[in-house]
Amino acid sequence: MSGFVSTDYDLFLDGTIRHLKRLKAMGTRYVAVNTEILNALSTPLPRRRSTSPPPDVPLTGPLVPNTIDRPRAGSGQQAEPSGSDRVSKLASNPQPITPSEPQAKETKEAAMETLRKEVLACQICPHLARARQQVVFGVGNVHADLMFVGEAPGADEDEQGEPFVGKAGQLLTRIIQAMGLSRDLVYIGNILKCRPDTPGQTSGNRKPTPEEMQTCLPHLIRQIEIIQPKVLVALGATAVEGLLGKTIGITKLRGNFREYRGIPVMPTYHPAYLLRNQSLATKREVWEDMLQVMEKIGLPISEKQRKFFLKS
Repeated sequence: MSGFVSTDYDLFLDGTIRHLKRLKAMGTRYVAVNTEILNALSTPLPRRRSTSPPPDVPLTGPLVPNTIDRPRAGSGQQAEPSGSDRVSKLASNPQPITPSEPQAKETKEAAMETLRKEVLACQICPHLARARQQVVFGVGNVHADLMFVGEAPGADEDEQGEPFVGKAGQLLTRIIQAMGLSRDLVYIGNILKCRPDTPGQTSGNRKPTPEEMQTCLPHLIRQIEIIQPKVLVALGATAVEGLLGKTIGITKLRGNFREYRGIPVMPTYHPAYLLRNQSLATKREVWEDMLQVMEKIGLPISEKQRKFFLKS
């Protein structure tokens, strides 16, 4: 071919397909399309030549890349990127989430409730929809300054429909309380809203696949857009991968603020890791991360808090 279809167009086309599939799964039979849109769709797409990869396209709301059949590498056409590459592209959204005009409390709550109903009805991943007991949407204060993001629901969360309610969740609650907050003053969500299925196993968890993460990330992105937190805390490597597109070890990332669309992100260990590694040094590392978060959002820090998990 003398040119190629722009990646921007390709991604939005994929996103439209995925959005229509979501509407179909929710029971929508017809979608109204006006004449202006039909005329725009019938306009030939301009081609362009480039010697470098096209820029990332800002992705918001329900329009996200779809996992569909693509030309294979070696066929003379552009090959489908890997699942982890698509997660990285979605996470590297260059468009910042800038604070909008002050919204009425009811406006933000209504937007979150609308999203919640959409996510609860989601059937896009049939294997997850079949295996789950409940969709674990998220919980907390829609007006929170601080938002925690984890990996995916476990067995306890799947049963109760709320994130971080098992042993790791109980530890997270204690961390939040040590910061002088409570669960109802922050917001807690996950990269994946359904528990990753474990066929043939009655217990245990597995990491979400890149394809599952790519499918579910737009829900989390929309939650972040509605809440507009001052700080995000990424709990564990999978949360970091989903938000920042980085797959390097959490040990190398923790302790230093990163940025997701203009919002500071503090990567830190997942509470489940602390349950497995209960050394004072590891606990202190996580607490130092939380002290930085507290300073960033303007929480008072007592001398007693500063000395948590320090050796006498």
